[in-house]
Amino acid sequence: MRVVVTGATGNVGTGVVDALAADPEVTSILGLARRKADRAMPKTEWAAADVRTDDLGALFRGADAVVHLAWLFQPTHQPTVTWETNAIGSSRVLEAVAAEQIPILVYASSVGAYSPRRDERPVTESWPTNGWPLAGYTREKAYVERLLDTFEQQHPQCRVVRLRPGFIFQRGSASAQRRLFAGPLLPNRLVRPDLIPLLPDIPELLFQAVHTTDAGEAFRLAVTRKVAGPFNIAADPVLDTARLSELLGARRVRIPTRLLRSGLTAAWFLRLLPVSPQLLDAFLRIPVLDTTRARTELGWQPRYSSLEAVQELLEGIRTSAAIDTPPLARHAGGPLRIDEFASGVGGSDPVDRSAANSHRS
Repeated sequence: MRVVVTGATGNVGTGVVDALAADPEVTSILGLARRKADRAMPKTEWAAADVRTDDLGALFRGADAVVHLAWLFQPTHQPTVTWETNAIGSSRVLEAVAAEQIPILVYASSVGAYSPRRDERPVTESWPTNGWPLAGYTREKAYVERLLDTFEQQHPQCRVVRLRPGFIFQRGSASAQRRLFAGPLLPNRLVRPDLIPLLPDIPELLFQAVHTTDAGEAFRLAVTRKVAGPFNIAADPVLDTARLSELLGARRVRIPTRLLRSGLTAAWFLRLLPVSPQLLDAFLRIPVLDTTRARTELGWQPRYSSLEAVQELLEGIRTSAAIDTPPLARHAGGPLRIDEFASGVGGSDPVDRSAANSHRS
C-alpha cells in the first residue's frame, strides 16, 4: 500500500507515520506538511504542501489511502485563518480524493465534534456530531463531519473511516502543546508535582486521553483493515479533578466555574493565554466516549492508560521534550520564546506564521 498523510509532522502525524512505517503491508508513505520535515523514517518521503492552496491531486495520485490530519488550532483570535485550513482545506482534500479515485480515506475527527454531553454515561458513535457552536475548533470539526456525510453519499466506492479520539498526548509533543495551550509565560520547570500544591476543583471537568502511539495504531488499523464509519478512540480511566489531583499530589480547591471562566477570558483578551473562553466552554461539555466499537471491530487496544498519557505530557513540558519536526521542535518559538510573543499569544503559531510568510514570498 502507498499511503499519503496530511499533517504528518504534528503530534498525531508522527504517531501515524511511525505506526504505518512498521506495518509490512504499507510499502510507501508520503508525509505532507506546510514545512518539509528532515526526520528519517523507513519507507517515508516528505513534501511541503498546504491543504489550502497546493495541488493535492498531484500529491495524492497513485495512493491507496489518504490519512487526513492537517489542522490548525491557533490562532484563536483569528477564526477565519483556522477556518481556511480546517474547513476549506478539508473540503479541498475531499475533492482531491474524489478526483483521484482514492479507495480509502481516514479522517482525524475528534471528541470535540460531538454535541454536549447530558450526563456522565459514555456515548457511542451514534451521538450527534453538532459540536459546540461558539468554539472554532469544535465548530470546524462538526462542519467537516457534514462534509464527510455528503462525500460518502456521492462516493460510495471510497471506504471512509472517521476516528474520534479524546486528547492525544506524548512526551515529544510537549513543547508544541505548551505553546498551543499554555503559551510562553509558563516556566517549564515549574510543571512538577512538588511545585503544584493546589488544583482548581471543577465539577464539570471530565475528559479522556490517549497516547500518541496508541492513536497512531488506531489510524494504522483504520487504513489496513476493511472497516468503515466512525470509531471512538480513548484510554481508561476517565479523568476528573480528583484523579488529576492524585497524579499531581495537589490539594483540590473549589473555584466557581464562572470565576474561572472570567479569569480565562481576561487573560485571553490580554493575550496572556492562548486558549479562548469559548474553548473552555466546549471542553467542559465534551461527552465520555464508549470505545467498544474500536476494540471489537477495529481490534484496537491501547497500551497506555489515560493517566500515563497525561503524565508523559507533564514530564515532557518539564524537560522541554521535542521531536525533530518543525511544529514539534523544542525551539520553534524562537530563543527565549520571542517568536511566540511576537506572533501574539492566541495569534498565529510561530511555525504557522513563518510558513505563511514563506508561502507569500
